[in-house]
Amino acid sequence: MTFAATFSGHADDAQLVPAISAERVFTAWTFEPLPLALIAVTGAGYLLGVRMLQRRGDRWSFWRTLSFTFGGLGSLLVATCSSLATYDEVLLSMHMAQHMVLTMVAPVFLALGAPVTLALRTLPPSPRRRLVSVLHSRLAAVLAFPPVAFVFFVTSPWVLYFSGWYDATLRSVVLHDLLHLHFVIVGCLFFWPLLGLDPVPGRVAYPLRLLTVFATLPFHAFLGVTIMSTQQLLAGDWYRSLGRTWPPTPVDDQHLAGQILWGSGDAVGLLIFAVLFVQWVRQSTGEAVREDRRLDREEAAAHRSGRAATR
Repeated sequence: MTFAATFSGHADDAQLVPAISAERVFTAWTFEPLPLALIAVTGAGYLLGVRMLQRRGDRWSFWRTLSFTFGGLGSLLVATCSSLATYDEVLLSMHMAQHMVLTMVAPVFLALGAPVTLALRTLPPSPRRRLVSVLHSRLAAVLAFPPVAFVFFVTSPWVLYFSGWYDATLRSVVLHDLLHLHFVIVGCLFFWPLLGLDPVPGRVAYPLRLLTVFATLPFHAFLGVTIMSTQQLLAGDWYRSLGRTWPPTPVDDQHLAGQILWGSGDAVGLLIFAVLFVQWVRQSTGEAVREDRRLDREEAAAHRSGRAATR
């Protein structure tokens, strides 16, 4: 099979997508077997682990379960099966919204679900040892090291959109799916040590976490403004070849894509900043309470010792 033949069906599918409308934003779903299967298997495994804990009398936070299943897996479902997936090859703006969901929304909710902790508490001994060895491996330590994860997170969009890679992902089904996987992995590597409750490598003190999240905001803004202001269409040959006659025009669509990247990146970043700040306050409050209790115990013990000496 030739290179062109491999991509021809992909282009034809994109050309057949009808005009977008307010109704189709909510109704134009496309159910792909592979994403659905991965989401279903992951969700079933998580719920099975929760059930195992409950059967032996252990507690597991309902909010963790809701975060992982509804927030994390639900976001993946929306990104890969809703109108975002239906139009992600036709409109750059829809692709950009999908990009932000896969990179910044789904990984945050997945991390707050603490799946690694759940796995360590429910897996049999042999799989648990393998998971621990992966968490303690040098590769995991390097990839989760905050400066490395930060570089991946802020530079990969620039490399994607201002090179030939984005155009290639539009022309290849395999590369298109791998791009979605790349978005999720990069988001998890960045957010898991910052927000996650799991014993993963790369966790640092809260002041550095807040600084790291805050440092990403200018990068999203600058990239969004650059996409909005550039005179050259991203993957212009692809979008012009679709022969799309309904609005928005490719230029207006690219301008909207830059706005989505800028606005959603800053909004989600500030929200995560707020969540981290709340977590920091709670940790500090908990440490203060534990310290007060320790001092109370020491004072009570000293008082008892003094009374015994007096007697």
